[in-house]
Amino acid sequence: MNLDTPEQKKTRCDTIIARLRKTFPDAHCALHYTNPLQLLVATILSAQCTDVRVNMVTPQLFARFPDAQALAAAAPAEIEKIIQSTGFFRSKAKAIHHTAQDIIAHYHGQVPQTMEELITLRGVGRKTANVVLGNAFGKSCGIVVDTHVGRIARRLELSQHADPEKVEKDLMPLVPQRLWTLFSHLLIAQGRTYCTARNPRCPDCPINNLCPSASLPSQRRQAHPGKTGKGLG
Repeated sequence: MNLDTPEQKKTRCDTIIARLRKTFPDAHCALHYTNPLQLLVATILSAQCTDVRVNMVTPQLFARFPDAQALAAAAPAEIEKIIQSTGFFRSKAKAIHHTAQDIIAHYHGQVPQTMEELITLRGVGRKTANVVLGNAFGKSCGIVVDTHVGRIARRLELSQHADPEKVEKDLMPLVPQRLWTLFSHLLIAQGRTYCTARNPRCPDCPINNLCPSASLPSQRRQAHPGKTGKGLG
């Protein structure tokens, strides 16, 4: 168990961020989008699906339904057919359809720009709202906690929680607010490159001497991260 004081933990987190910024200087959102609505829809589709797969599906989806009005008027079965390969396509199509209807009904067809408004949309939770606010609007309102971020936060002992919102609350005081969006991108890049769920590449990792889990036997290290909640939102 790590015995860092809060001040030591924050200093360690600062060093982690600095090293990861050098390692991944181009860390950014991997979902392709040209406007906030496209990012919102792509993020809904990314639940339990790779960004690569989502990026293969969204060009056809956005060509067929270019705005919230078109998505709101669509039959869910039309959306389902296009997004089927992303998995859980029925629930995702329903979420996209309902979200578009809410945007039309309550926000004049425009994606809202506050956390409070975004999470009123059916199918949108805090994680999705953070993605949209941070990347489409440049607003640091929170830290996106996906499976990579949650896993690495626990391995680094920056959080002991499995619930994404609890992990986010643990991370926010440790990371300067201006870097909240970037921090998620850095940990996602780290999780895809070095700190994988199975067989993490600890000897090659740029932050291995800052990670309490790096010295654990491989079986304990892989059991260490626990699970984050999955699903839409």
